[in-house]
Amino acid sequence: MARTAEARRNWNGPAVLSAGFRPFFLLAVVWAVLAIAIWPFVFSGEMDVPTVFAPVDWHGHEMIFGYGAAVVAGFLLTAVPNWTGRLPVAGWPLAGLALLWIAGRVAVFASAPIGWRAAALIDISFLVVFAGVAGREVLAGRNGRNVKVVLVVAVLALANAAFHAEAAMTGAAPVATRAGLAVIIFLILLIGGRIVPSFTRNWLAKHGATALPVPFGRVDVALMLLSAVGLAAWIVLPAEGVTGGLLIAGGLGNLWRLSRWRSISVRSDALVLVLHAGFLCAALGFLFMAAAVIRPDLVSPAAMLHVWAVGAIGIMTLAVMTRATLGHTGRPLVASGATRWVYLAVAAATLLRVAAGFLPAMTMPLIEAAAAAWAVAFSGFVVIYGPLLLRTRQQD
Repeated sequence: MARTAEARRNWNGPAVLSAGFRPFFLLAVVWAVLAIAIWPFVFSGEMDVPTVFAPVDWHGHEMIFGYGAAVVAGFLLTAVPNWTGRLPVAGWPLAGLALLWIAGRVAVFASAPIGWRAAALIDISFLVVFAGVAGREVLAGRNGRNVKVVLVVAVLALANAAFHAEAAMTGAAPVATRAGLAVIIFLILLIGGRIVPSFTRNWLAKHGATALPVPFGRVDVALMLLSAVGLAAWIVLPAEGVTGGLLIAGGLGNLWRLSRWRSISVRSDALVLVLHAGFLCAALGFLFMAAAVIRPDLVSPAAMLHVWAVGAIGIMTLAVMTRATLGHTGRPLVASGATRWVYLAVAAATLLRVAAGFLPAMTMPLIEAAAAAWAVAFSGFVVIYGPLLLRTRQQD
């Protein structure tokens, strides 16, 4: 950790390139605003995107392999040096990674004029290179405990490649889209399963509590494996009864994990409580999707999918980005009033998007309202945290 801090101090270029969380969190949230701001118009047919992909596939791809991948990159590029004691990726190598991500967004958006092969090659490159960089750092640092995180990133890269192949062969990519979403949810269960009880324990201990969360252990590993089986079944057999049963088991198992982390005890601290809310949405997503698998005539699979896509991913990533930005820029770990409104806005987006599946007559207005709430949340992050990401504490 000392070498990491030294490397950041010795970087004399733009502050945004001093640590991985800075460019990637900023790029992620800006893209989250732009991509969702135009989505209702694309969904309704009022706007055309010059992409070779079906509109719903473009939307899913950019939220998972665009936004989601950028947040994962920002988190891991910042966490890995602390895990390994090695110097962080910073400066122009970090700029190169960021430019590769940007090139992927442009290539997928403009894939019709440049062709799907060129778009695929450019887009796939980012996650492949990033997985290689993360793997090199973890292995060089002899940090075997976290090799599994790098392997999950490699699986995400494979899912992205599968997306392009599936879309080229069949004209749509539902299987690869489910795979990408499942990988992100698994990362939330894995990383969230460590940081939620850890940060909760720190907060409770600081406030003199004696009843503390149960740390990550063997039972968590078993439930992670059960969750992985349920997610794998959902990827390949999304309409089978056995998949519904496995998803129910995974959801109940993760709710039980959450029940051991003393969520109610941290209700006064929004910065900690929001982590619990993100994990709760990940767990509930299993149950909502199980309902859609078992009774698709009553429950919309597309709407239930957004318990994961908007709720779990939106809330958990905002929770991680706000906390990491405050902590790594030397600010107090306290959620301001404006930050609390950001959290409430993304929660509202979740409720509105899920409600759209239950109220057919209001589907489009609710989707538009959900997109607006999402845009408000992520625009709020840009306004509040953008300046912190772009400059050092000394420049304030």
